[in-house]
Amino acid sequence: MRWNLDDLYTSFDSKEFLDDFEAVKSEIGAFSAWAEENFADASDAARKIEYYLNHMNNATRCQKLFAFASLTRSVDDDNEAAKKYGDQLRVAYTEMAKPEVLFKAFVCALPDVDSVIAQSPVLKEHEFTLKEIRQNGRFMLSDKEELIYAKMRTTGSTAWEDMNNQQLAGLRIPVNVKGEDKHLPLPAVRNLAYDGDAETRKNGYLAELAAYEQVDKAAASALNAIKGEVLTNVGLRGYESPLHMTLHTSRMEKGTLDAMLSAMVDTLPAFRRYFKKKAAVLGHKGSLPFYDLFAPVGKVNMTFSYAEATDFVVKHFSSFSERMGAFTQKAIDSNWVDAEVRAGKRGGAFCSNLHAISQSRVMLNFDGAFGNVSTLAHEFGHAWHGECLRRLPYLNTRYTMPIAETASTFCECIITDAAMQKASGDEKFVILEQELLRAGQVVVDIYSRYLFETAFFEKRKNGPLSVAEINELMLNAQKEAYGDGLDHDCLHKYMWICKNHYYYAERNFYNFPYAYGLLFTLGLYAQYLEEGASFTKKYDKLLSATGANALETVGDMAGINVRTKDFWLSSLKLIERKIEQFCAY
Repeated sequence: MRWNLDDLYTSFDSKEFLDDFEAVKSEIGAFSAWAEENFADASDAARKIEYYLNHMNNATRCQKLFAFASLTRSVDDDNEAAKKYGDQLRVAYTEMAKPEVLFKAFVCALPDVDSVIAQSPVLKEHEFTLKEIRQNGRFMLSDKEELIYAKMRTTGSTAWEDMNNQQLAGLRIPVNVKGEDKHLPLPAVRNLAYDGDAETRKNGYLAELAAYEQVDKAAASALNAIKGEVLTNVGLRGYESPLHMTLHTSRMEKGTLDAMLSAMVDTLPAFRRYFKKKAAVLGHKGSLPFYDLFAPVGKVNMTFSYAEATDFVVKHFSSFSERMGAFTQKAIDSNWVDAEVRAGKRGGAFCSNLHAISQSRVMLNFDGAFGNVSTLAHEFGHAWHGECLRRLPYLNTRYTMPIAETASTFCECIITDAAMQKASGDEKFVILEQELLRAGQVVVDIYSRYLFETAFFEKRKNGPLSVAEINELMLNAQKEAYGDGLDHDCLHKYMWICKNHYYYAERNFYNFPYAYGLLFTLGLYAQYLEEGASFTKKYDKLLSATGANALETVGDMAGINVRTKDFWLSSLKLIERKIEQFCAY
C-alpha cells in the first residue's frame, strides 16, 4: 500500500538525481540567457517560438525533480531531503519566470500572429496556447515585476502553504476510540467520521476541533498572508477580483458559473430533505449534527480490503473500457498508489500525472470504507485523464480546474452503478446514501466553500482577519448552504484549516470546479448509458482535447451547452430523484 517512485529517482542521494539537479540549474541559466538574446527583437519569429515551445515540452528533468521532491514529502513530511531539494528547486525555477515573461511579451508584440503560426507545424499545433497568451497579455506585469513576483512568492505564499501543511501533518491528536485512548495523525482522526460507532464519530469530531485550537493562529496567519498576496497580485495585474482571475485562468465564462450556481441554489431544499432524513435514520430529532454528516447508515457495514477494492475498480473500469481497466491494473501492479494511513502523511487524496515519464501516482488514506473505493476510482479517473493526454506535447496537456474533475467523477459513477447492480436491498440503501453523501459534499458543501472564500476575500481587503472572524465566516457559509439540514449548534467552524485548497495562491476558488465536474459528468454519463460501448472513443477524444480548449468548447464537443441553467438543472434533477428514493425508504 505504498508507492514506488524509482521510475523518477531511487533516492535523493542517487547519482541520477544529483546529476539532474545540477544540470537543471545550469540549463535554466542557459535558457534564460538564450531568451534574453533572442526575444530582444522580432526577427525570425517562427524559429524562436518553435525553439521555446520545444524546450518547454521537453523539460522532463525539471518535471521529474519537482515530482520526486513533492511526492516524497506528501507521504513523509519529516523527510528533510525532500524539504531541502523542494525548496531549492522552487528557488531555482523562479529563474524560469524571465524567459517565460520575455516569450509572452514577444508573442503579444507580433503584428500578425496568424502568418507566423502558418510557418511552422509546431506553432500550428500550439495555436490555442499562442492565441491565449495574446488574449492574456493585458494582465501581464512588466518583465522586471514578473520576475520579482516569482521570486518573492517562494518566501511568501509558497512558504506559508508549506508551513500549514507541515503543522497539520505533525499533529498527533488524543482521541478515545471505543474505550481505548489513542494519539492519531489528523487523517486517521478525520476518518473516524465514517466509523459505524456513534460515540467514536463524535469523539473524533470533538478531538479534531480541539486539535485545531493548537494551530489556528498560525493557520490564520498563513491564510491571511496567502489571500493578501492574491489580492495584491490581482490588483497589480488589473483583474476585477480573485474570482475574475480564476474564471479567466479556468477558460470559463462568468455566465457559465452563474448559471451553474443558480441551479445549485434552486436544489438546496432537496438536499436539506436528505440531511434531515439521514438525521432521522441515525436517531436524531430534527437536523443532522456535523459529526454524523459522514456516518454510515443501514444495517449493512460495507467494508473492503485494499485488494478487494482494487479488484472491484479494475473489473468495472474494464466493463466500460478494456483500455482503462488494463491501464488501472498496470498502475496497481507497478505500485503507483500510496494508500496506507500513517503518521507524517498528508490527509485527503490526489493524483499526480507525471507527463515526463508517462505515468501517474495516486495518494489516498484507505481505511476500508466503501467511500474509499469511490475515492480510489476518483483518483484513477484523474490518472486515465493523464493517459489520454500522454502523447500530446506537454503544453497542450494543461487543462483547467473545472474540467479536471470530469474524468474522476465519471469513474465514480461507473463504480457506484456497478455496486448498485450487485447489491442486495439493504446494500442498495447504503450505496444510495453514499452517493448522495458525495453529491451533497460536491453541491452543498462546495457552495459553502465558495461562499466562505468570497466573503473572506471581501473582508481581507480591509486587513487580516482574526481566528474568531474566520470561524464566523465559515459558520455563516455553512448555515446559508446547509440551511436547516444541519444542526446550527453543531457545525465545523474550522473547516478552513483542514481544506488545503484555500492555501493555494495560484488556484483560488478551488471549490466550484468540483460541482462543475459532477454536474457536467452526469450529462456525459447519461450519454454513455444511452450510447453504450461506442461512447468510449468519444469520451477519450474529449478528454484529450481538454488541455487546449475553453470549457464551453469542450461542452459543445459533447453536445452540451454549459452556458444555460437548464443543463445544470437537468443534471441536478437526476440527484433530486435519488434523494426522493432515499427519503421514501
